[in-house]
Amino acid sequence: MANVKTGLNSIVKYLSTKKETGRRSIGLLVDGPNVLRKEFNVNLEEIRDVLKEYGNVKIGRVFLNQYASDKLVEAIENNGFEPIICSSDVDVRLAVEGMELVYNPTIDTMALVTRDADFKPLLNKANEHGKETIIFGVEPGFSTALRNSADYVIILENDQMNYEDMEPEEDTGVARDKEIVQNSRKKKDALIDY
Repeated sequence: MANVKTGLNSIVKYLSTKKETGRRSIGLLVDGPNVLRKEFNVNLEEIRDVLKEYGNVKIGRVFLNQYASDKLVEAIENNGFEPIICSSDVDVRLAVEGMELVYNPTIDTMALVTRDADFKPLLNKANEHGKETIIFGVEPGFSTALRNSADYVIILENDQMNYEDMEPEEDTGVARDKEIVQNSRKKKDALIDY
């Protein structure tokens, strides 16, 4: 059992040790109808955990259409994300919210989870305004245009999370293609069944 401390001074001391400098403030947007499908086995908890290593997820929204099940909405909320139910086109709503992140001065990194090339202009606009961009793309069907528009590309495929490193290798100057992030993805209860 955790050792619980009480008192104002104890709490102030605890919170002061949690100040983190140099970490990114991340806005995460998930294209639910495009990636939260049984065949893709996307796990939002893993995505959040990867981003937590890089910075603090300040905004986490999952966009769904009106056909999303109550079970899916509950699972999204239980993972600390805000479900956004769209009665019309999900892509339009996600793009509008994405533009709000571009102009949000407290967010310095935009992360998108999608396969859809429709969001290429959003990534380009974020880059143009100095935001760092991370794309979590799902295979099969991950847009090449998205790959080439983001600063960081993470690919979710066959229960593995890979990244593309386009930095030249020191000894050969050749760009590396895909490398496995740590090991294969852990099998957890994925948020699926859209």
